[in-house]
Amino acid sequence: MQNPRQIAFLALRDLDRRGTFADVTLDRALKKVSGTGDRALLPLDRRLATELVYGCIRRRRSLDAAIDQFAKKPADRQPPDLRWILHLGLYQLRYLDDIPASAAVDTTVELAKTNGLKGLAGFVNGLLRQYLRAAQAAASGDPLHLPEEPIARLAVAHSYPDWIVANWVERLGVEEAEQLAQWFNRSPSIDLRVNPLRTAIATVESAFQGAGIEVMRVPHVPQALRLKSGAGAIANLPGFNEGWWTVQDSSAQLTSYLLDPQPGELIIDACAAPGGKTTHIAELMGDRGTIYACDKTPSRLKKVKENSDRLGLHAIEVLAGDSREFAQFDRRADRVLLDAPCSGLGTLHRRADARWRQTPDNLVQLAQLQGELLAKTAQWVKPGGVLVYATCTLHPLENEKPIRDFLATHPDWAIEVPPASNPAAHFVTSAGWLEVWPHRYDLDGFFMVRLRKAPDASE
Repeated sequence: MQNPRQIAFLALRDLDRRGTFADVTLDRALKKVSGTGDRALLPLDRRLATELVYGCIRRRRSLDAAIDQFAKKPADRQPPDLRWILHLGLYQLRYLDDIPASAAVDTTVELAKTNGLKGLAGFVNGLLRQYLRAAQAAASGDPLHLPEEPIARLAVAHSYPDWIVANWVERLGVEEAEQLAQWFNRSPSIDLRVNPLRTAIATVESAFQGAGIEVMRVPHVPQALRLKSGAGAIANLPGFNEGWWTVQDSSAQLTSYLLDPQPGELIIDACAAPGGKTTHIAELMGDRGTIYACDKTPSRLKKVKENSDRLGLHAIEVLAGDSREFAQFDRRADRVLLDAPCSGLGTLHRRADARWRQTPDNLVQLAQLQGELLAKTAQWVKPGGVLVYATCTLHPLENEKPIRDFLATHPDWAIEVPPASNPAAHFVTSAGWLEVWPHRYDLDGFFMVRLRKAPDASE
């Protein structure tokens, strides 16, 4: 039988050495141990390995702080393999209530022995037991010594870089920033978008309930259902093969409602892959009209085609290439969706390593690309047409700034607030754009804005 803690350790070590993305590394590690009979990885063990990998990556700074506090050498001076093993043990002790402390300690000591660190097994045992004794003695139950300064305290306690927390505190205040930090450390939910051209949301609800799978509706998002717990392989769920639904976070669904596509129109999705928003646009149009799904990566556009075929949609045409270089669309589109490449700082719960990969310099570079894409895709829109700009980030450098810069140089464009009947209207701010704060709405973090081109505009 496979050992989920060993699988997690190998994945974390591989991540450290290769510098790949967490989900790719974990998937590779799980595939290496796939088998049958006694070699099969049980679903419970798969979930534990997944939790340990993503958890140790998310909580890296907090776990390092614990090592700094209880070891003579700080975390960054520990051998890399030992550091990951200590992270695995401390993560179980700090964050997994369903694992007995004795099991967490004993299995971590065994990990050290199994992976060439037998001589340090006593150190591992001593540090974890020292942590346990301190936790039992701590009045708050948390033995970690935190900085006094508010930003550093939040960043260490909830495991983020200071610059991310500083931005949240500046915009939300300390109390709400901490709520947001806590929300992003939760395991992500799975949301579905029901295809109204194939079925009704009540039918999908009944099918899931009949299969013993709990789902709930999502406020303000008409066709969304949220799985309340793990339900196994997505492709095995009721209605998947029939095209009744697709997986799409509820915040992302709001983007297509804000675009408000109409039957018979020509729509361009400028950064379309893997096609969640593209297929939603087709559904909202009744699959009547033309939608160009553009993306730089041909391999990712295959997913758009697969999704549209499964959902029974025919209005979508895929086009590979850089959207900054398409001249054939100028002044042709009724509506354009620019779901711009971004830092993903609104989806930190889904991308465990994003908080460590992104830097302020990265955001500056992304903002430049976003500005270029916005200026180019605006040229595709007919006079009187609509452009929706959207990101899954919460940083103003990627959100408010590109919009303000664009409007300052394009006087024939203006922000258009959606009518109260539009599902996206619930999230409109006083500036006219939409912000979805995860801790307020229990949704992924998103920014979106609808821009209207003047009817009499001339190039």
